[in-house]
Amino acid sequence: MLVSKRPRAACLLLLLLLLSLGTGCREKDTTAAAEKGPAATDGSQALIMPQNAVYSGAYVDFGEGESQVTYDALTAFERLTGKPLAVVAFGNFWGDRAFPDKTVRIVAGYGAVPLLFWSPWDKPYSEARGPDRFGLRDILAGKWDKYIDDWADAARQYGKPLLVAWGLEMNGTWFPWSGKFYGNGKVAGRKDGRNAYEGPELYKQTYRYVVDRVRARKATNILWGFHANNFSSPRAAWNRMGNYYPGAQYVDWLGLSVYGKMARSEGWAEFGDMMAEPYAEICKLDAEKPVFVAEWGVGEYPPGDKAGFIAAALRDLPRKYPRVRLAVYWHERWENKDGSFSNLRVNSSPEALQAYREGISSPLWLGRPQFAQQAAKP
Repeated sequence: MLVSKRPRAACLLLLLLLLSLGTGCREKDTTAAAEKGPAATDGSQALIMPQNAVYSGAYVDFGEGESQVTYDALTAFERLTGKPLAVVAFGNFWGDRAFPDKTVRIVAGYGAVPLLFWSPWDKPYSEARGPDRFGLRDILAGKWDKYIDDWADAARQYGKPLLVAWGLEMNGTWFPWSGKFYGNGKVAGRKDGRNAYEGPELYKQTYRYVVDRVRARKATNILWGFHANNFSSPRAAWNRMGNYYPGAQYVDWLGLSVYGKMARSEGWAEFGDMMAEPYAEICKLDAEKPVFVAEWGVGEYPPGDKAGFIAAALRDLPRKYPRVRLAVYWHERWENKDGSFSNLRVNSSPEALQAYREGISSPLWLGRPQFAQQAAKP
């Protein structure tokens, strides 16, 4: 397995000691967001954020790595679960030095919208190594301008709606763009009467730099996501997700990774324990932007009830978390360094598969994206 999901034992153990804070986001916020209609910029086709419903999405286990999307895998997952996918997620790492033109066209040909995890990360894509040649300061210095411009040109030429999360889960410790590697809480100054921290400030500056360059190339078919981990690691004031937020003008959707137990060493937590507090926190960043559960899943670890976790997520996301407009299940199995396996696949057991099939069959889960025609600006 090229890239395994991040171990979060410490986060899970802490969560078991915390009480949920409630959703914190009211239905009136949902209405305001939904009634805005198409959530896209220039282009002939705009992706609509659904009202009172959620798009179904998945990262499907494509084998080695996170970028080798196949049409057969997508149709097999649809047959397995009984519902099409409105969004298909996959990795697009800077170390590959290319826009994934073939991959986005496979996804579009299937009938879904691509969600790209566009990560400034170099091979061999090992976690917790610290900054590599795609370090934030090198990006800001213009070292990778040509790559960004070429990527943007290819995205513009593709032309159809794209969901892109740049530098995801920045409030963790596993990726080289994390604040941990850029000051680890060092105060860089004061803004609006509060401390500004070196790592989050540098991340925000780089995020804006990348988005500005892409927009300058007229790649306006992209909806940009701010994609944080549900709980920050470390859980320190400087590392809160809000400190990394680049601003409303740079973000079209707010994203969360929401995982349950993924390794033997972790404690069990229910879906609501993993979702409620982070949802309330990320909603505070903007009163109207749609929220995406950009990654979610749970391993098969009896006596932990994986089927119950899945059932609760699919039941509660459209009802208890009214600003959620997309949820992407991470359907993968991998081997850990200790020889154990983390099996997040929806069919890791008959019970898990039944829970997923029953939950996703609800009409509140939409299996195809909705579009509106939109005239391009001159």
